[in-house]
Amino acid sequence: MPSLTRRTLLATASAGLSLPALPALGAAPMLGNARPTFRRFKVGAFEVTTLLDGAVPVEGPQPIFGQDQSVADVEALLAENNLSTTTMEFTFAPTLVNTGAELILFDTGNGAGARPARGQLAAAIEAAGYRADQVDIVILTHMHPDHIGGVLENGAPAFPNARYVTGSAEYNFWTDEARVGTPGQRIYDMVQANVAPVAEMMSFLDPGGSVVSGIEAVGAFGHTPGHMAYHIESEGESLMLTADAANHFVLSLERPDWHVRFDADKEAAAATRKALFGMIASDRIPFVGYHMPFPSVGYLEAAGDGFRYTAASYQLNL
Repeated sequence: MPSLTRRTLLATASAGLSLPALPALGAAPMLGNARPTFRRFKVGAFEVTTLLDGAVPVEGPQPIFGQDQSVADVEALLAENNLSTTTMEFTFAPTLVNTGAELILFDTGNGAGARPARGQLAAAIEAAGYRADQVDIVILTHMHPDHIGGVLENGAPAFPNARYVTGSAEYNFWTDEARVGTPGQRIYDMVQANVAPVAEMMSFLDPGGSVVSGIEAVGAFGHTPGHMAYHIESEGESLMLTADAANHFVLSLERPDWHVRFDADKEAAAATRKALFGMIASDRIPFVGYHMPFPSVGYLEAAGDGFRYTAASYQLNL
């Protein structure tokens, strides 16, 4: 039987012949966008799981990013990277680290009462195969609402068997009554509502302090007064959790000097980006960024005055 090729198909069509009609099927429904809600990989003997707390489109990016730059320059950088010049997406990625002895959660997301399309941490934890009551330690990298919103749920600790760890400088700043009557009062009030109720179960770190063996606090001040990253090491392998040291994989990394609305001290935040991500690029280690495109883990290489981000592919599966 002759094979069906493009030539024979065209010849058939030109001869006025028709192919047998296939039975019509009902149209498949449109299902909308979909994305994974967790990714798990190994760092030495540790298992690391990034969790999707939500994803929201935001108008901008300027003047959120590049506050000290022209709209044209910001839009040009976005266009060079095949990104929209009018809309961006924020994702939120709390992270679990299972050391084999402790299950440690970095940040608690927006909380179930947050605006639509965020506050999905509980569902992501369950999808990843864990339960909230298995979490032994909750680390708060800093006190912004999208990191502390899920400490309590319905007035009770969302992680009932956990103890809590945060930076001493961060906690002291946001619990100081000097914030009352200032632009920082919104966060002060949220810390009083969400974090103060677990203060008796909380311990405080300074840069260089260890949460457990293999997890060390790294000063990353500027985004907030006591913002910290965390270095994770096991069996000679390393990972850096950078929290909000950079909030956009292009605008904050390719142009680390550019001012960002969310940074309390913009010059200190820029210095932190150059130092922290310079170390990550030099050491050629992966990092997890809370607002990097989900699943939020990637690598950096130095590029001009900044860094080029490459999302992790199969490196961490091997």
